Amino acid sequence: MLTKPQTTVELAAIPRRAAVNIVAGLTHLVGPARIHPRQRWLWPWRKLAIAAGLAIVTFLLIMSVFDAPAIAGARTLPRWVIDFFDWITDFGKSGYFLWPLGLLFIGLAALPPVSASSQRVLAAVMVRVGFLFTAIALPGIATNGIKYVIGRARPFVGGAADPFLYAPFTGTAAYASMPSGHATTALSVLVALGILWPRARTVLLIYALLICVSRVVVTAHHPSDVLGGAVMGTFGVMRVARYFGLRRLGFSVLPDGRLYAYAGPSWRRIKSVARELLA
Repeated sequence: MLTKPQTTVELAAIPRRAAVNIVAGLTHLVGPARIHPRQRWLWPWRKLAIAAGLAIVTFLLIMSVFDAPAIAGARTLPRWVIDFFDWITDFGKSGYFLWPLGLLFIGLAALPPVSASSQRVLAAVMVRVGFLFTAIALPGIATNGIKYVIGRARPFVGGAADPFLYAPFTGTAAYASMPSGHATTALSVLVALGILWPRARTVLLIYALLICVSRVVVTAHHPSDVLGGAVMGTFGVMRVARYFGLRRLGFSVLPDGRLYAYAGPSWRRIKSVARELLA
């Protein structure tokens, strides 16, 4: 049994241990990329330009043809349908994921020393938790910045379902419609978790679809806003995954440019670490 002074010393060491481990993890994260010589020539500028052009045309088409009818139609839905999606839509907030992931990351960093094999397991888990946090947080931050620049009005702000009402750099909630932050979060969760746990993709897809549909049903966004958020979430997660992969953190980037996700620790190994910590 620890004496009182020893207990105080142990408790005082927890924040320091957590800080040291977090700094060590960030040092790896900002380290240099390990780019294969062939990968330096794999950035498909022409394909990206074509994709960007098609995306712009698609957005303009949706804005012109679908946005106003969809928003107007949402107001005619039965009250119980709107109430259901009004409840569902709240689960598209990033805080539901970022707070647990952030606290879990700090908690893992604060764990006491364990054997070398257990340290490798904990490091692998921390990398995945850190990836999920970053992959959800960064697209959301980028989305908020784009909202401010575009300044698209939310549905009916001007009194009508006008999809072409803009006030760039306004910075108010009424003019923060494009892209949808909830859709960004939903797709970030779908893609990031789906990369690590492919078997969960069906459930994650249902979640993402419900959140995206809910934003139109509750008339918080136009369909094109939701599509923009979905693109932001998907693209953001893939860029974060590539960044991690170029540093061999949970992923690797193959010579042909494809992303490869390392297998995570098994539940048996995680339980073994837990038993060691509780012993």
